Amino acid sequence: MAMSGYDVIVVGARCAGSPSAMLLARMGYRVLVVDRATFPSDTLSTHLVHPPGVAALRRWGLLETLVATGCPPIHTYAFDLDSLVISGSPGTPAEPVAYGPRRIVLDKILVDAAAAAGAEVREGFTVSEVVVDDGRITGIRGRERDGREVTERARVVVGADGLNSLVARAVNAHVYNENPKLMVGYYSYYSGLDMDGVFKAHSRPHRAFGAWPTNDGMTLVGGCWPFAEFNEVKKDIEGHYVKNFELAPAWAERIRAARRETRVVGAALPNYFRKPFGAGWVLVGDAGYCKDFFTAQGISDAFISAELCADALDEALSGQQPFDTAMAGYQAARDQHAEPVYEFTVQVSTLEPLPPEFQKTLADIEGNQDAMDDFARVNSGVTALSEFSARWS
Repeated sequence: MAMSGYDVIVVGARCAGSPSAMLLARMGYRVLVVDRATFPSDTLSTHLVHPPGVAALRRWGLLETLVATGCPPIHTYAFDLDSLVISGSPGTPAEPVAYGPRRIVLDKILVDAAAAAGAEVREGFTVSEVVVDDGRITGIRGRERDGREVTERARVVVGADGLNSLVARAVNAHVYNENPKLMVGYYSYYSGLDMDGVFKAHSRPHRAFGAWPTNDGMTLVGGCWPFAEFNEVKKDIEGHYVKNFELAPAWAERIRAARRETRVVGAALPNYFRKPFGAGWVLVGDAGYCKDFFTAQGISDAFISAELCADALDEALSGQQPFDTAMAGYQAARDQHAEPVYEFTVQVSTLEPLPPEFQKTLADIEGNQDAMDDFARVNSGVTALSEFSARWS
């Protein structure tokens, strides 16, 4: 590969970009990471970090920093399915809890870690286009925070710029295993709604809503509807948001006794995989693979894909393997990790009633703590649904 100003430029500095930059900088590479945002700043996200994501933070030496923010641990996932309740531990003995940090907190930790590792971080940088030479991506062109237009070059450009990735669009990345938008979700933050370390989800036919604790004594409270109802929900977002809770009267009473502190926001997400590499470019996080946020797996998956991508790039940049070989390995490893959770997410995001045989399985395991723990771990991404079904059906 030709010499450039940087080994790697990472476009996007949130949950996929900053970890990628941090890991590559720790390996000794010259890394530039840019983001149009400045930090700390918020972004649309239900920000649940399941135990596999927590394990990544521990590996990176960042978990203590997160814990020090006062974000409470989540030790129990409870699922109210109307006729029964399944409550279990989402983690493992090595990593027993989840966390729900606000993105204004988590992303700042990640950006600072990238800078501390030696990556150059440029906030408030708007990328206008990728630079192409002889069919290969060789850099980016954009505008600094002060308005100056600059061009930066690198051996590889990493698109960590989310589902609307400029990098993915520029290279026309191939899309596969695509599914339509299946649900729409809205959320807000409440005070005076103590969750006592519990992630609580309610499921009703064609409706779902849940809550979990986050920073500063706040609780994230979200609701979901089938995507077919999106236009109707948008006519009265707050009305539909509150009406959802009435399907669980005891929960609705708790909501009425609490105080909503922010406006209700939300979105509907596509479901897809993109080929994550090509001549001079790589995709990581939602830029390369996205799904409905019903299972809240986005952050944990971004962390895992960042690790897989950084390891593969190290093999390519160091000359251990040809670029295409190393990155094909990254794609295979990413998809092997992601596909079980992706298929589970697509299945449950329809908000259709569970199949009768699966309802029977859940009814049979109610009160069996080992089995309920296993079900919680399906939802946290620790256990595959196929493994759970093989054990308990």
